[in-house]
This record gives sequence, C-alpha cells and structure tokens, in this order.
Amino acid sequence: MTRLINDSELKELPRILPGWQVQDGKIKRTWHFNDFSEAFAFMVRVAMAAEQLGHHPDWSNSWNKVSIELVCHDLGGISDLDVNLAKQINQICP
Repeated sequence: MTRLINDSELKELPRILPGWQVQDGKIKRTWHFNDFSEAFAFMVRVAMAAEQLGHHPDWSNSWNKVSIELVCHDLGGISDLDVNLAKQINQICP
C-alpha cells in the first residue's frame, strides 16, 4: 500500500536520491542530454519503469532537457512510490 513519507524520511531524500531536490512538496530533477534523441530515449525508458510501477511522473521535455517532478496527487504529497520511481530513474540515468 502506498503511503506518504514522514518528515525524517523527507530529510534523508537528498542522501538516498542523488541529484533530486525537494521543492514545493515534490521531488524534482532535470537532466541535459547531447540532443533530442538521447532525451527522448531516456523518456521512453522512464515511461516503461513508470508503467511497471503504475505511477507516472509530471515531466517536460525541451530539445535536450528533461525535467521530472514526482508527487502522489492522490495522497497529496511525496510517497514511497515516488521515492521508488526516483531510485529507478537514477538507475536509468545517474
């Protein structure tokens, strides 16, 4: 069952999720690639991981840049599912 993470877990996020920031009640990260094709390939791999978890990011793409925001809209905050997806995304592109 998906649950919101608590305050002590929230404080640990920068350590366990390198590159991610906690901002505005979400976890966020931006990547820059060499070109649009690399950025889009990354998005496809993230989409496959998100589908497997049944949890989908808020994201944007502009040419070689991909920005991702994770939050559990249903629960109104950052959940353990967001953390799990962020960990998987970090494995796709550290």
